[in-house]
Amino acid sequence: MSTIVRFKNVGMRYGSEPEVLRDINFSLKEGSFHFVSGVSGAGKSSLLRLLYLGHRPSRGFIKMFARDLANPGRKTLMELRRKIGIVFQDFRLLEHLSVRENVALPLRIDGMSGSNVNGPVTELLDWIGLGGKKDALASTLSGGEKQRLAVARAVIRRPELLLADEPTGNLDAESSFRVFGLLQELNKLGTSIVIATHDETLIANNKYPQLHLRDGRLELRGSEY
Repeated sequence: MSTIVRFKNVGMRYGSEPEVLRDINFSLKEGSFHFVSGVSGAGKSSLLRLLYLGHRPSRGFIKMFARDLANPGRKTLMELRRKIGIVFQDFRLLEHLSVRENVALPLRIDGMSGSNVNGPVTELLDWIGLGGKKDALASTLSGGEKQRLAVARAVIRRPELLLADEPTGNLDAESSFRVFGLLQELNKLGTSIVIATHDETLIANNKYPQLHLRDGRLELRGSEY
């Protein structure tokens, strides 16, 4: 498997504040599955921000998809972001739009026409179990349904890397099981998955490698497969 992400001696800070991440070193392989673990405030969300190119490191070396990110131009960042899907903890759905319109949005932003959008959107909604609600407003969905919709929107472009911030944190047990199962199925199809979570039960029941953060420093736990 090829390496799609490499961090070497990476630090990150917000403004003039002390670094929230220090001397971070790890690699992600194509098709891998990792947890980002640690207590609240350990730096999990900050690490995800670096991974989805939402923040620049204060120092160190990052390489993603064979691109050196020392001084990336706007075009390079746009190209790389198309390879990355993001599932936010608070969903960030457009609740005044329908389920179908939320999933289609990334494709429409890319300039795809309606005839080319409808097929992939319908197929994906059927796969995640929301085909029967494609015309419902996002605001009418349950928490578990909103999370599945957020996953669908994140993967409609078929990203190589999917990042999820506490995707099961606010869900009941059944919804949590379904959402996590969906992420596992995506991984089997070849998408690399990184999940930030503080759910120790989820981690213990699924023996994936961990990028464990403590006080801004990273410890690798478990082995690659």
